[in-house]
Amino acid sequence: MERERLGSRLGFILLSAGCAIGCGNIWKFPWMCGQNGGGGFVLIYLLCLLVLGLPVLTMEFAMGRASQASPVRMYQKLEKPGQKWHIHGYVSLIGNICLMAFYTVVTGWMIYYFVRFLTGKSADLGFMAMITNPGVNTGYLAVAVAVGFFVLCFNLQGGLERVTKLLMSLLMVLMLVLAVHSMLLPGGGKGLAFYLVPDFSKISVSVVVAAMNQAFFTLSLGIGCMAIFGSYIGKERSLMGESVNIILLDTFVAIVAGLIIFPACFSYHIEVNAGPSLLFDTMATVFNNMAGGRVWGSLFFLFMVFAAFSTELAVFENILACIRELTGWSRVKGSIVCGVGIFLISLTTALGYSVLHFQPFADGTAWLDFWDFIVSTNLLPIGAFIFALFCCSDRFGWGWDKFVAEANAGKGLKIRSWMKPVFKYIVPVLIVVIYVLGLKSFAWR
Repeated sequence: MERERLGSRLGFILLSAGCAIGCGNIWKFPWMCGQNGGGGFVLIYLLCLLVLGLPVLTMEFAMGRASQASPVRMYQKLEKPGQKWHIHGYVSLIGNICLMAFYTVVTGWMIYYFVRFLTGKSADLGFMAMITNPGVNTGYLAVAVAVGFFVLCFNLQGGLERVTKLLMSLLMVLMLVLAVHSMLLPGGGKGLAFYLVPDFSKISVSVVVAAMNQAFFTLSLGIGCMAIFGSYIGKERSLMGESVNIILLDTFVAIVAGLIIFPACFSYHIEVNAGPSLLFDTMATVFNNMAGGRVWGSLFFLFMVFAAFSTELAVFENILACIRELTGWSRVKGSIVCGVGIFLISLTTALGYSVLHFQPFADGTAWLDFWDFIVSTNLLPIGAFIFALFCCSDRFGWGWDKFVAEANAGKGLKIRSWMKPVFKYIVPVLIVVIYVLGLKSFAWR
């Protein structure tokens, strides 16, 4: 099967950034920030992106470009004879599926809120009423999955790349308009202070753990989501430079999302630590109580739909690429089979608050929390650790010299020799330490 290619560098950057930019930035980042003390969490999050996110993202891109394969075949082309690193390739595929088991449902929620605002039926919106309605959840889940895999039925440049360029461009414009509007609300200054001024007394082990997990979640690191896009590009540009561009775009969207939400929350005296419902209940309340709220609400949730689909399409592409390499199926056949499979497994989350009750942990959790625990708390940091070991171990893995040669091919920012201790020792040690502390914190909840 001939390897497909992206048509431009811009397409690669926007597609990779689109995988990173999504509900993780605009839905999860604000409520994680609100629950973890505001500005202090933002500071630690930014440090995690720089120290951990940038190296691991560069590693994923390098492995993808060197192998010209999806995660399930990537290790087999790079590992030494007799090694078993390729097992993680199959774990990565499972991780992508687990991520979509709840992400597609959240995408459906975004579509539902957009439709309600657009049709002027937002007055009686309620997050709990929505998630406990099996018909609403199942119907909008079906829309989210069907639209995503329909786009992927077309070739890479004509489908995924073209749609992502449009979505990302519209997303940036909408975000800036909404951020300016929100910051001008009466009392918004207190929200900006909570969000942007670190309170060091609120920084704890749990905050550090949450920041690392969010950094990996927002960049989709550890389960091969980014490696697949590395396999679609040539060697014209160095990979660290491209990684910096993608992280800057991703961080821009996350920060601006907070600029939209927190001033509005403080202006309308809404609790910032509401958790997953923060974006839905609070922003619906804001829009329903402001002049032109129907228009602003429609724009906001339209932008959320764009953000959700940018990630959904990218992860769907990763799943589809893995399945096609394992089976040899066409894009259309693979899209249909994968779409049905993702829909069925996502029903656990869609119906988890109504007819499929499941409480894996002691604090009122459901299927969404279970899938998020599997992905964010475990598979992402463990996968990032494995990537670091594989790329930096000369004896047991791909090897530092081969990794650097691949990453530095082309024009742009290069990995320097002084960075080797950071990539080889600091990154994996920090990941292990924070991961273990996170498991302990989780056990003590």
